[in-house]
Amino acid sequence: MQKKYFSKYKEPFIALPNLVEMQLNSFSWFLKEGLKELFQEFSPINDYAGKEFFLEFLDYIVEEPKYDEYYAKANNLSYEAPLKIRVRLTKKDTKETKEQEVFLADMPLMTTHGTFIVNGVERVVVSQLARSFGVYFTMNVVRGRKLFGAKIIPNRGAWIEIETDIDNAIYVRIDRKRKIPVTAFLRIFGLKDSKDIEKTFTKTDNGEFNYIKKTLEKDESLNIDEAYVEIYKRIRPGEMATVENAKEILGDMFSSSRYDLSAVGRYKFNQRLGLSLDSVKKAPKILSAEDLTAVVSEVINLNNNPEAQPDDIDHLGNRRIRAVGELLQNQLRVGMARMRRNIQDRMSTLDPDILTPFNLINSRLFSAVLKKFFTTSQLSQFMNQKNILDELEHLRRLSALGPGGLTKERAGFEVRDVHISHYGRICPIETPEGPTIGLVVHLASYARLNEFGILETPYRRVKNGVITQETVYLDASEESKYNIAHSNILFDKEGRIVDEEVEARAHGQPHIVSKNKIDFIDVAPQQAFSIATSLIPFLEHDDANRALMGSNMQRQAVPCLRSEAPLVATGAEGRAARDSGRVVVAEEEGKVVGVDAASVKIKNKSGKEKIYPLVNFLRSNDFTVLHQRPIIDIGSDISKGQIIADNSSSENGQLALGQNVTVAFLSWSGANFEDAIVLSRRLVEDDKFTSVHIEEFSMDVRDTKLGPEITTYDIPNVGEEKLKNLDEEGIVRIGAEVRAGDILVGKISPKGETELTPEERLLRAFFGEKARDVKDTSLRMEHGKQGRIVGIKVFSRDKGHKLEVGVIKQIHIEVVQIRKISVGDKLSGRHGNKGVISRILPTEDMPYLEDGTPVDIILNPLGIASRMNIGQILETHLGFAAYKLGYQAICPSLNGATDEEIKDEMRRAGWPADGKVLLYDGRTGEAFQQKVTVGSIYMMKLSHMVEDKIHMRSVGPYSLITQQPLGGKAQGGGQRFGEMEVWALEGYGAAYTLQEMLTIKSDDMLGRTGAYEAIVRGEKIKPPHLPASFHVLLYELRGLCLDVDLET
Repeated sequence: MQKKYFSKYKEPFIALPNLVEMQLNSFSWFLKEGLKELFQEFSPINDYAGKEFFLEFLDYIVEEPKYDEYYAKANNLSYEAPLKIRVRLTKKDTKETKEQEVFLADMPLMTTHGTFIVNGVERVVVSQLARSFGVYFTMNVVRGRKLFGAKIIPNRGAWIEIETDIDNAIYVRIDRKRKIPVTAFLRIFGLKDSKDIEKTFTKTDNGEFNYIKKTLEKDESLNIDEAYVEIYKRIRPGEMATVENAKEILGDMFSSSRYDLSAVGRYKFNQRLGLSLDSVKKAPKILSAEDLTAVVSEVINLNNNPEAQPDDIDHLGNRRIRAVGELLQNQLRVGMARMRRNIQDRMSTLDPDILTPFNLINSRLFSAVLKKFFTTSQLSQFMNQKNILDELEHLRRLSALGPGGLTKERAGFEVRDVHISHYGRICPIETPEGPTIGLVVHLASYARLNEFGILETPYRRVKNGVITQETVYLDASEESKYNIAHSNILFDKEGRIVDEEVEARAHGQPHIVSKNKIDFIDVAPQQAFSIATSLIPFLEHDDANRALMGSNMQRQAVPCLRSEAPLVATGAEGRAARDSGRVVVAEEEGKVVGVDAASVKIKNKSGKEKIYPLVNFLRSNDFTVLHQRPIIDIGSDISKGQIIADNSSSENGQLALGQNVTVAFLSWSGANFEDAIVLSRRLVEDDKFTSVHIEEFSMDVRDTKLGPEITTYDIPNVGEEKLKNLDEEGIVRIGAEVRAGDILVGKISPKGETELTPEERLLRAFFGEKARDVKDTSLRMEHGKQGRIVGIKVFSRDKGHKLEVGVIKQIHIEVVQIRKISVGDKLSGRHGNKGVISRILPTEDMPYLEDGTPVDIILNPLGIASRMNIGQILETHLGFAAYKLGYQAICPSLNGATDEEIKDEMRRAGWPADGKVLLYDGRTGEAFQQKVTVGSIYMMKLSHMVEDKIHMRSVGPYSLITQQPLGGKAQGGGQRFGEMEVWALEGYGAAYTLQEMLTIKSDDMLGRTGAYEAIVRGEKIKPPHLPASFHVLLYELRGLCLDVDLET
């Protein structure tokens, strides 16, 4: 389809980057650099005495994986490769060395699209948004005076907090222990003499209050030895404080083995205090006397400046990203520390003559930590796979939660709020609506991580009012020094800014700035937003709350049977589909020589053939279907990077999550009250919103104490009708249609025998052992589900599959279900305009246009004014013009079509400029009184489907304590008849109904048994008894030593 671009100004200065590069780059760094750093940090390992042995880690290798990701997924295995390390053990006295290669662990590998496969399940490691290491200046108001302090936060080691007291002395706390005068702390870092200390601060300490002089007066120590003792007394109260002891403990506390600022910490430290940023990576990562004097000087300067403000801890300059590589490295550091202790223990206990590296290293300690991280960490998450946008945005998610982060309960409003420094780095729109709002956020489209894990965003440099070709990436701290214009300002072909004064962010604040003072310009209008938000056309006309819903609901869209790209798109759809890794891209140019459902065969220029396998009906984590279909023909010429196969959520290489439908905004006999949606049966018949879902049911065959369980079709007390689809192993055949209660796998388990009577023993002695009793433990189709069998996987211990202890065989059955759209399903547009289908009308009853065309969907016009999402109306108008004229309209967010452009397109399509036409009622054939807005809108079917939610109960399980029915669909529970419902029946005076609800339909055990028997016999139902919950209350009161008797 031809594309027509509606953009007020120009194309973005740079194209969108690879959207999953943060994950890929971080894991690549981990394999190449992160592991090397980790092994160097722990090498060499000496024995406890440090006299006999030492062990060195020389080199490591990550070998090739045993199998590819698709095989791993199909067979419930992990996609991993062996990690081996070369180790040298040296005997100190004889210098004798032994070198060996030792297996450490199976290292999970990242797939090409940024995920991990663990035990056959696709998982994502979400990046953590954490406070950066370095120095922060804080403020405390005491008696109307602003008193400043500082916090030095290292990557590893003790926290140092400096604070100014109301008596004008400056104190320091180490790890939140008792405070110490800062001068005593400076002494142990080399400023021994009081005169030296005073001399160091003469330039800064010259305000109204003399802070250093006051601190020296409070300082009981006069030399370095006394300072060591004073500090030791504060941090280890109650222990014997000797100079030697204190020097050893404190020296160790701030040595490189225990204290590490890290490269990031050193960079942020130097950046904040205006120290040199050259060769930061090589600079020492421990604190020096110069560092501490710089911090104390800054505290004094802030105290002397009445206008001074503390550092903003929510500013992105003070936060950084811990991506998958760093998270893994931190986790493995714990494993290495455990392994070091174990190695040192073995060095001292094993016979020195038989010591080898292999004997010393217990790799289980390392691999256990690795396994724990991928399976139980809060940041290693089950991947969202409702559609490819859902996958992509999960990979680009940032979380402030997790180990070392915040918790939902403790996080306040400030940390959740949108901050000015988020611009171009974190999306201000896309975040969950629940308790994690603002704590779970998404990367903006153009954002990237620098080497320190700090978020950067690109800008074009502007010189003397002319936009240059130079692209510069700035972090949030650097950005606040410049004047930056928005990309929507007017400029000519040579890049000269037209207006003399333009809107810009001047040092982080909105201002009008002269064009000659502009330093940079944004690279694209949608630079501030995430990919999901960038997919909303006319975003600038939507309220932010509705845009948030629109962004989130696109991720919940279920792929339809026939994907359809939107008629009104934003231009980001192609990049989103490509970078998800789920479409097939040609690696080199050539000619197509073979195409079928399973693969595409391309012959390159040198005559070599390359086969691209296609995925067919693969179950996703969210039970939707991952399916690839070729979009090229035999004989087609293919260029490098061309998309050759679509997937279930794309069309011609563009993201396609819904369907283009004809919409009318009018109320229809109350059927679209409260956002309900009226739908035409045509959409059901044409399978417009039909989706395919695959669910997996599994069963273990175990070896029990009474004997092994057996899968068989010979199941006791089951009729032939139920067994017709089972094979001799008792497994249902592929292609069979199954409904609720049907047997998927027939299985019998041995039943415990009861004590035999003397007669039975006599008979057994005569006739041998009689057949033991077995019970039917077959796997049956769950209540309320149906479908067709499409896949069977049998994992057996005999065939070498790894299974849990006690499991002989594991059987997985895949059932596919085709779901047509139905009443109760949830639909949504891209502007947060969501609703539930209330009625599906015959096509002839739907309102129709003058030419007889019936509309597909009726939305309530009252759902627009109060929600302030006018974008859907503009999309409706332009969508209809695009449909009539046969093109796809490209409207980038914040840079889309103007009102005049839309009106022009409407006129060209032969449609009224206001988009309103005369509509006729399909039931009566009469025209509606007023003209109605009719057009084309893009609607998506969401994963909240009525089929998953509808539930009914007649007889089901009861709670053991209260004897009331359980709640919820999963438990086969009933509907809660609560306090308010009781009021409703009381209000109507429905005494018998009320009594029935609170007794025999609930927890009157005797009553409900009697009622059932009476109904069976056709007798009158007897009066109810006391409910069980009343007895529970009596027992609880008796438990409180209250003797309560019931008198009836």
